[in-house]
Amino acid sequence: MISFEEFAKVELKTGKILSAEPVEGSEKLIKLMVDIGEDAPRQILVGIAKFYSPEQLTGRTIIVAANLKPRMIMGLESQGMILAADGKKPIPLTTFEETKLGSKIR
Repeated sequence: MISFEEFAKVELKTGKILSAEPVEGSEKLIKLMVDIGEDAPRQILVGIAKFYSPEQLTGRTIIVAANLKPRMIMGLESQGMILAADGKKPIPLTTFEETKLGSKIR
């Protein structure tokens, strides 16, 4: 188990998927451009291409772990992680109502 203080270090924010496209050479990865209320969108790579098309993702409001160290995946930098529920397929988490982009999740 982790402490509340450790969990509180993770910055969870709302974001809108501006664009989505398959990652060349990968059957699993989709490259998202996500607006989380910063000066520029974030590039986030997600392994959900077997379950969702880019068209299904574009325009959706999602929850992003925003303060993770960037990670190189297949030569591309991923600048965050989306939250998804596990099951037969991953289900990206979203908000119940529209929120301001970059709103903190508490």
